Amino acid sequence: MNFAAQIFYSSYLAERLERLYAPRPAIKASEENDPFWQRDELRLGPSQPGGSHKGGPVCNGTAGRRQTLIEPDRLKDFGEEDLVNGDVKVHQTKVAEDPEFVLMEPPKTRRLSEFRIVPRPAFQYLRFEDISAAAFRIQTVIQKTPCTYSRLSKQYGMEIYLKKEHLHYTGSVKERGVLYMLSCLTQEQQRKGVIVATDCNFSLAVAHHAVELKIPVFVIMPSCCSSPRLRIYRDYGAMVISYGSTGHDSLKHARHLSTENGYLYMEEDENAAYLAGLGTVGMEIYEQVPRVDAVVVPAAGQYGLLAGTAAAIKHLNPKVLVIGIEPEGFPLLRQSLKAGSPITDMHCNPNKKLFGDLMERSLGFNTFQLAKTLVDKVISVSEEDSLVAMLRFQEFERSTVDTEGAMGLAAILAGQLPELRGKKVAVVVSSANMDLEMVRQCVDRALVLDDRVSKFSVQLGEFPGDMAKLLDFLSREDVRLLDVCHRRQSNKSDLFKAKVECVVETRDRTQSAQLRKTLSERYPSICWLDR
Repeated sequence: MNFAAQIFYSSYLAERLERLYAPRPAIKASEENDPFWQRDELRLGPSQPGGSHKGGPVCNGTAGRRQTLIEPDRLKDFGEEDLVNGDVKVHQTKVAEDPEFVLMEPPKTRRLSEFRIVPRPAFQYLRFEDISAAAFRIQTVIQKTPCTYSRLSKQYGMEIYLKKEHLHYTGSVKERGVLYMLSCLTQEQQRKGVIVATDCNFSLAVAHHAVELKIPVFVIMPSCCSSPRLRIYRDYGAMVISYGSTGHDSLKHARHLSTENGYLYMEEDENAAYLAGLGTVGMEIYEQVPRVDAVVVPAAGQYGLLAGTAAAIKHLNPKVLVIGIEPEGFPLLRQSLKAGSPITDMHCNPNKKLFGDLMERSLGFNTFQLAKTLVDKVISVSEEDSLVAMLRFQEFERSTVDTEGAMGLAAILAGQLPELRGKKVAVVVSSANMDLEMVRQCVDRALVLDDRVSKFSVQLGEFPGDMAKLLDFLSREDVRLLDVCHRRQSNKSDLFKAKVECVVETRDRTQSAQLRKTLSERYPSICWLDR
């Protein structure tokens, strides 16, 4: 209550008490029916017009009278009058609060982490997003290789689709990984240049794509490297330097140059960008072969191809089998899986003419983990089976591949994958880089292994026409004579006999078996030479 209100209230109470204790006049008859609240008891404010200003009656709510300045509603702020016994009571309003409601304490619960340890998702060295990014980056440069139905499908009881990665410009699938790896280099690294020191499919891909991307590339090769191979590097546009007599000398010199001049030394390893580029093969296979059941991938010296392809295939469809193939002469992945960790020292001696420099290849930890997690099966094939597979490629697919590229098909031809009969199988043909002379030797050897070329020796008399009779018999059997050698015996017991060695070619194994049977009946002295 403010000060003005207190003054007004005090004067009001004094006047009111004075009127209450003053003697009351007799009530007139006219006033008996007059309500109590209409009596002229409250005299506040100025008098009405025409009346005296002082002492003029003022009544609240009376018709024709002037309203008071203080309204009855505002009097509630000061209190309420009780006229029963003349006392003034001030009623205080008390807010009645609801009874306090005590909440129960929440039950004590334990977090999930207190019961068991929730493992965090493991770090993925190679994600499908990385492979997709690589596919988008290289799609304008790397062609999408065909994945065609093979003519060998009916012969081996399965639908075989050949992913022909050997059709790339450098003849190898490694172009995919190399191109993406080079495109991920910083501008400073691209400006300084890169350097390689081994003669392999990886170095060929680096030489070609580095020149295409305007990156300086240096190739250090030993003097023993063949001239045709050096010419290929020069034709690509690389700077070729011949140094040392062995590959170790050139490798050491290349690392020295990279340190002194700031070149980026590049070698085939488990670089994440390189594996992502190789993994694009799996994406294309899944797109080109609907409802594929299995993918067979060679793993000789290029375990990154197996790991990258498996990462893509298993992400798209975990039910698709991924099978890795490696040579018997260097089963690095199989031995590592048995040991539980990558093996660094393999005491094997593979044929370097057929399988390149596999001895210098190593299996990285991340690549090993990817193969261990994603690859369903790893088998090894013999050198003989790879050569026969090369022959099948030339006969049925009209294409020349090397032994690494033929290993996937070799596993099927050797009957090591019987569980794939009646299923749809995609086989990756990884490379086709082999010298022409080596190709000829491989084909000749494969014909012998396939029982298509046979060599025998027989003793003939020196009578006229004996040699002609043998040649006439071979012609009637529809056998192709490849070579013949006539030698006279020096043994005294066979002075009048000659030894004839013949090399013949048959259509297939059935004709070869029939020829052996017929010649053995006709010439008891015949001797079939071993392979």
